[in-house]
Amino acid sequence: MKKEKISLAIVDDHQIVIDGIKSLLFGHPEFVVEIESTQPEKIQQLLAIHPADILLTDIMMPVMNGAELAKNVHAEFPETKILALSMSGQGDLVNQMIDESNIAGYVLKNIGKQELLKALEKISRGGVYFSQEVLDEMIKASEKKKNSEEVRLTLREIEIIRLIEKEYSNKQIADSLFISERTVETHRKNIFRKTKTASLIGLIKYAYEQKLIV
Repeated sequence: MKKEKISLAIVDDHQIVIDGIKSLLFGHPEFVVEIESTQPEKIQQLLAIHPADILLTDIMMPVMNGAELAKNVHAEFPETKILALSMSGQGDLVNQMIDESNIAGYVLKNIGKQELLKALEKISRGGVYFSQEVLDEMIKASEKKKNSEEVRLTLREIEIIRLIEKEYSNKQIADSLFISERTVETHRKNIFRKTKTASLIGLIKYAYEQKLIV
C-alpha cells in the first residue's frame, strides 16, 4: 500500500530559502514538511524524534556543511533519502557525496517548482535526480580525475612544474635540484608530453586544475 504522505526535512542556514521551498510545495498533497531548521547540527536530534523520508539540505552552511551532515544522516538514518541543494554544482563534491552519503539527488537553487516536484517525486519512488548542470559538472570532474590518474607524474616532475610556475629558468631549476640542465630539459619534455600541453600557460593551467600547485 502506497504511503499517504512523504515527510520532508529541510535545512538551510537562511530561513528565506526554507520559506521559499515551503511555498513551492504549498498545496501539494503528496508532501508534508515535518522538520525545518537553520541549524544543521540539530537535524539528527530532530530526525530521531520526527523521522523524515527525504532530507533537503543546503551545502554551504556554517558549523556543519551539507556534505558532513549528509554523511552523518546516512550513517544514522539510512532509510532517509538525501537531496542536496546548492548555488553551484561542484562535480568533485557531488561525486564525493554520492560515494560517502549515497545521496539520491543534487539540484541547483535556481530550479523552479516543477523541477523540484519532479526531483522529490522521483526520489520518493526510489529513484535519483540530478540537475542537468550538476550532471555536466560530475562528468567533467570524473574526466579530470581520470586524466590525472592516467598522467602519473613523478615527484621530481611535480617539483619541476612548481619551479616553472615560479618562473625559474632551466639553470635555476638545475641548481635548485642539484641536477644538470640537460636533465631538466629531458624532464620538461616528458612533462609536456605526459600532460598533453604545448605551452607554459597550458602547463600552469593544468597544474592548477590538478591541484599540483597550491
